[in-house]
Amino acid sequence: MSIPERDTRQSIVDTAERFFRDIGYQKTTVADIAKSLRMSPANVYRFFDSKKSINEAVLARFKGELEEEMAAVAAQPRSAASRLRDILALVHRVNSGRFADQLRMQEMVCAAMEESWDAILGHIARFDALLRRVIAEGVDNGEFRKIDPDLATGCIRTALIRFHHPVLILQCERIPGPTLEEFIEFVMAGLEQPAAAAKAPA
Repeated sequence: MSIPERDTRQSIVDTAERFFRDIGYQKTTVADIAKSLRMSPANVYRFFDSKKSINEAVLARFKGELEEEMAAVAAQPRSAASRLRDILALVHRVNSGRFADQLRMQEMVCAAMEESWDAILGHIARFDALLRRVIAEGVDNGEFRKIDPDLATGCIRTALIRFHHPVLILQCERIPGPTLEEFIEFVMAGLEQPAAAAKAPA
């Protein structure tokens, strides 16, 4: 793809995201996007074979922003335990903030999860890869017990869905239960070596 073609594709995604934020992804049409860009719908379809492909591209970028923040924390030169704690807290903070400020975008995220869009499945795979990397490093350096990083990753993602899923964050807000911090500590207690668990994170 040439630079002008990449720029045009990027402009389509930018415009689609603007419409998604303003009126929602379901109400946005390819004709809306084309008209805003002063091109024909047929030209839009040169770059995206369907409206669903545009939805996927917007979602991939939207979730990619979170993935970049997670990756930055995962790469920091400090203990695996402190990085894992911060990543789990980061996901909650970003998703809860987005639900409050970008409701229409979160509606798209929820639909993507319910319908198993490729972009959301890719996001989950990258999310898991980042967690698995940090957990494996913790196992290798002796911070964490000798556990299977794959199993631990799946268990942690499942256990924390109440704090990470945009709908559940809101629905569970008033239901009595542990705080995010308490839940993270509970999860970490299951991972850390007894000696490591007694120490404050680096």
